[in-house]
Amino acid sequence: MRAMILAAGRGERMRPLTDTTPKPLLPVGGQPLIVWHIKRLAAAGFRDIIINHAWLGEKIESALGSGKKFGVRLSYSSEPTPLETAGGIARALPFFQNRPFLVINGDVWCDWNPAQACAVSAAMAKHNALAWLLLVNNPAHNPEGDFVLANAGATPAESAAWASTSPRAAATPATLGAPRSEHPTTVPNPIAIGQVHPNEPPVSNAQRLTFAGIGIYHPALFNNILPDTPAPLAPLLRHAIETGRVIGSFHPADWVDVGTPERLQTLDQRLARSGPAR
Repeated sequence: MRAMILAAGRGERMRPLTDTTPKPLLPVGGQPLIVWHIKRLAAAGFRDIIINHAWLGEKIESALGSGKKFGVRLSYSSEPTPLETAGGIARALPFFQNRPFLVINGDVWCDWNPAQACAVSAAMAKHNALAWLLLVNNPAHNPEGDFVLANAGATPAESAAWASTSPRAAATPATLGAPRSEHPTTVPNPIAIGQVHPNEPPVSNAQRLTFAGIGIYHPALFNNILPDTPAPLAPLLRHAIETGRVIGSFHPADWVDVGTPERLQTLDQRLARSGPAR
């Protein structure tokens, strides 16, 4: 599987820090934010990664280079005009060779193990899903969450029976996640899969959760995006959710939306206390 890191945002809420430095290159815990993603992907076995950029994109390419120092091959998708999330992904579609691919927002920090991506891709095929979303507990700045996750009781290997159930049937959301490890290349615990619903009053025993900015998408999700046309991701996901073609998993561990200087500073201090960057 190939991966994409989204790094084209202007980072308005991070100004003045982002006036001279693109947000993904802001240091946190001893290394640029985007390097955390690249190293996790490399440790999980990903070798081909594409990074889109717009604002100060040349600085991203200069800092990261070919990716050889991280053990990966980096490609870049330059956007002369920012294309928003779906538009930026659509521009990079040829890179993914018509296969499902992992996308990570460049402005989040998360300890989820990308080694689970291949199992998730298999689950997507079983459920005829166009997207899989990683969902986390709602932070203080998003208390109502983004989506509802239900029926998250089966791992990909056990989910064939679930595939034939009503998409509105509900079960307790999953509590399985990828544990933090010094050796992320080891096979992770199975990740539980559930059905994603709109952010409406939860069905029985389900709960509202926040989208982590980490997802796996089938290229067909972007079929109707015109080339090099700005397009947000949310409408595509909402339509796919309404047709029952979005699945998701709950990650109960560590996630931060590094959207303000205050959150950046808090995360930096916490990671600094936890030891050298891995």
